Amino acid sequence: MPKKAKPQLSHYDASGQARMVDVSAKQSTKRTAIASAFVELSAAVLAALPANPKGNPLEVARFAGIQAAKRTSELIPMCHPLPLTHVDVEAAIVEGGVRIRATAATTGQTGVEMEALTAASVAALTVYDMTKALDKSIVIRAVQLEQQSGGKSGDYTRKK
Repeated sequence: MPKKAKPQLSHYDASGQARMVDVSAKQSTKRTAIASAFVELSAAVLAALPANPKGNPLEVARFAGIQAAKRTSELIPMCHPLPLTHVDVEAAIVEGGVRIRATAATTGQTGVEMEALTAASVAALTVYDMTKALDKSIVIRAVQLEQQSGGKSGDYTRKK
């Protein structure tokens, strides 16, 4: 049985210099990713959300997350600019805070994990921005990839 190759970091060349991965030889496939984040809020902030003078923080967070996904390659140096075919961000009030779920999709040569993670992160930061006047102890937790599909590396689902 052949020995399995040790995984390597993909954004470095043989001499250890950071580089953008060349994906030109990869086949275009449908690729999707889902990421999440949690914004921990006090009961007082949660109660005040509907009456926020800056507008509905959850809608503003949704829009910010969608916009951020489309600009991921401008924020993360080695990310490829991607023609996204779909981005969706959901922000829901749950016990103890706001749960963010971001979905990104494309048909292309590289995945959309970074776009989904960026969308979730920026949506969470926007909830913070929209509510910080009420409480400075807000915590953003568990920004993480939940699922990905498509491409050579196969599918991934986070274990619960």
